[in-house]
Amino acid sequence: MSEHRRKPPQPQGGGRAAARRGQAGLSSGRRAAPRGATGSPSDSYGSGSAGSVSEERPYGGRAEARRAAQRSGGSRRRAAEPARGGRRAAPGGGRGRGAPPDRKRFIDYPRAGKYGLARWVPSWRLVTGVFLAFMGGLVAAAGIGYAMVGIPKAQDTAKAQNNVFYWSNNKQMAATGGQTNRQLVPDAKIPREMKDAVVSAENASFYEDNGIDPAGIARAVLNMARGGETQGGSTITQQFVKNAYLSQEQTLSRKFKELFISIKVGQQMSKDEILANYLNIAYYGRNAYGIQAAAQAYFGVDAEKLTPSQCAFLAAVLKGPNFYNPDGGVGAGATPEANIKRAKDRWSWILGRMVEVGRMTPEDRAKVGDFPTLKKQSSNLSGQSGYLIDIAKEYVAKKAGLSPEDLEKGGYRIYTTFDKDKVNELAAAVEKTRKSFLEPEKREKDKHVQFGGASVDPKTGAIVALYGGAGYDKGHYSNNANTLGVPVGSTWKPIVLASAMQYGTYKTTPEPLSPLAKYNGNDLLEIKDQNGDPIMGNDGKPFRQKNEGTTAWGEVTLRKAMEQSINSPFAQLGIDVGLSKTREMANKMGITSNFFDKANLRNVSFSLGTSTPSAIRMADAYGSFANEGMHLEPYSVTKVIKDGQPLDGFDAPEEQKAMDANVANNVTDVLENVVKNGTGKKVADIGFPVAGKTGTTDENKSAWFVGYTRELSTAVTLFRTDPDKGKLLSMNGTGDVPSIHGGDIPAQVWKDYMAEAMKSYGTLEPFPEAEPIGEIINDTPTPTVAPTPTETVEESPTPTEKPSKPEKSPTATPTETCFGFQCNDIGGSDSGGTDGGVTSSPTPTETEEDNGGGNGNGNGSGGIFGGPSG
Repeated sequence: MSEHRRKPPQPQGGGRAAARRGQAGLSSGRRAAPRGATGSPSDSYGSGSAGSVSEERPYGGRAEARRAAQRSGGSRRRAAEPARGGRRAAPGGGRGRGAPPDRKRFIDYPRAGKYGLARWVPSWRLVTGVFLAFMGGLVAAAGIGYAMVGIPKAQDTAKAQNNVFYWSNNKQMAATGGQTNRQLVPDAKIPREMKDAVVSAENASFYEDNGIDPAGIARAVLNMARGGETQGGSTITQQFVKNAYLSQEQTLSRKFKELFISIKVGQQMSKDEILANYLNIAYYGRNAYGIQAAAQAYFGVDAEKLTPSQCAFLAAVLKGPNFYNPDGGVGAGATPEANIKRAKDRWSWILGRMVEVGRMTPEDRAKVGDFPTLKKQSSNLSGQSGYLIDIAKEYVAKKAGLSPEDLEKGGYRIYTTFDKDKVNELAAAVEKTRKSFLEPEKREKDKHVQFGGASVDPKTGAIVALYGGAGYDKGHYSNNANTLGVPVGSTWKPIVLASAMQYGTYKTTPEPLSPLAKYNGNDLLEIKDQNGDPIMGNDGKPFRQKNEGTTAWGEVTLRKAMEQSINSPFAQLGIDVGLSKTREMANKMGITSNFFDKANLRNVSFSLGTSTPSAIRMADAYGSFANEGMHLEPYSVTKVIKDGQPLDGFDAPEEQKAMDANVANNVTDVLENVVKNGTGKKVADIGFPVAGKTGTTDENKSAWFVGYTRELSTAVTLFRTDPDKGKLLSMNGTGDVPSIHGGDIPAQVWKDYMAEAMKSYGTLEPFPEAEPIGEIINDTPTPTVAPTPTETVEESPTPTEKPSKPEKSPTATPTETCFGFQCNDIGGSDSGGTDGGVTSSPTPTETEEDNGGGNGNGNGSGGIFGGPSG
């Protein structure tokens, strides 16, 4: 061994020196000699022998090659530079150190050989591959779904159930609905015009599609995305499948089943078979399932004898019987008037559509004629049961999220709040008065007079009774307890008074106003805004409020003004409080802005009762006074059972504070005085404490009495309508008397009913004592001012006294009978002061409205659970 210190070995095949030696060897045109080739001892260090050469392992391996490929060009020196003029030098002639492998990945992502953002942008090959793989997956899934979903057994219509409705005592009231009224007819007995009308209206490509219409589904989705009308994109085949084989639930799985079954049905059944089955199963309204039952229900003929006009009508009804059946339906917009307009419009559109798609010639369209005449609806629901069921169905539909068509399929057990005895007692009270008061066979003015009424439990909100009309079996299908467009007149004044006591006026705020505050009660009083400036009328002159009589009342307390129902104090009071405050109070009492009259929402007349809530809503609102300021929403159903399981959403409503208890008690005290000494004297001798208010509107087009005890709040309305135009008619002359007021006929019905209904409560609870409230203003008496002759207007007929006819009185005592324009026993004063009517008046200045702007939506169709309802 050599004595000198051996030089330490160099790293095997790496380092900068090795790289330089490799480059030097290449540049000289010959390969660099491996270690040991010179025979030097140092060169042979680690060799097996002097003449043998071992292959060195390349530096780094695959991991280093990948890291080197990812490094940016200028950020770091590469591990090995490429050789000039060719491949890198490598020991033993092997692959250059650090070079990436030649084998390519199956999915080149992130992309090799790319740097920065370019590494993450997929190539067109990758995008195309992913798309094809996705489409292939969809096809495979569709194939699996198609193979797994079979055509189920059609629903057995013989097992379809009725809906059963129960009284509040859990005894059965009626059974109705369900798929029972159906007679299947063969395809040959269905008119070609009926098939053409339905295909043209619902699925013009029916005879060409494969059971589903992808383009139709896409159009529906696009239309909904744009905020247009919600559409299902369903073909006739899909509708048939849904009705015949599937449930009505709106779930994704049910929709997929519908699609696959529709495709199979389209392959196994002919188009005519599918269409005939669809027309035999579909619901057309009037409890008619199938074309044969519908033809009989609407026209009294067999299906094969339907005319083209009748076919187009039935095709229109298929769009949705609840909104296209001219009889009306359930819910806010399903009034008979609105439904018949929709039905006529769609009937006309369908006929035009048949021409458009080539299923009717223009010449045949011209021969169709007018909208078909419908036969009167027949019903096995007599008396009040039809109206009770309508109210209950409307409530169930809202709370359970069901459509009327879903309910018609049956199977529901619906338990209501209706008290059978009280329903019968209210109907008996109406019939007693009708027979003693009206003679429609002799007097034209006695025709088309309508009664309506409702009774609500103030402490729960339960609707215990209602009177909707003569009955479905008598051809009267509109529910007068849930009427549309009948102004409530002066029964609105207690709400204005409650607002003044709750919120005060601009003169007293934040202090409330006392019912003993005085206001000018003169006829033709000039109404002023909160700046003290006159409110101008449409003629450009200061507006003067008309009372019904011409009595110069002078300064009277609001209590006295309510007693005699004087208009002018409440017209001015409404402005002083702020019309928005009255609207706010009405909202809290359950009369929302949807019930307000849009035309007079910001007018002086708003305080005098231009709004049109229903009898149910008025009874419920006055229940807030009876219940010491606490309001509960009216409800008609306590529970619903379907397939043995109760549905959610039918808990009793919770109390909401509408006003302070002492405000409600003071209103009650004022309304007790109305009954004892004022326009409600007809009910004063009923035998127990009651509070109430009368109401009458212009030309006596409607008359109301709304009153209550602690246990029961009841509203009764009387009005007369034009059966063709649906407009209110004057009742002047009805019953052979000059005019009708809330203090006579409606009050008499109320009295007769409540006298019987209250017997079920045993000991009656007295009204709470009212404590003094609020600030008394204008307490200094002022001289009375009678209107000058130039101020006389002709908005009301000249007051006349006409002896009443005892034989026409609903009461036994002649002295209680008074249907005249001014009657002392009703007006409470020899000088008049009967219940004032509603007159048109101007809008206050913006000063008043700054105290609270309008928020009403105006009149519209509706019901107790939706929009306005008269």
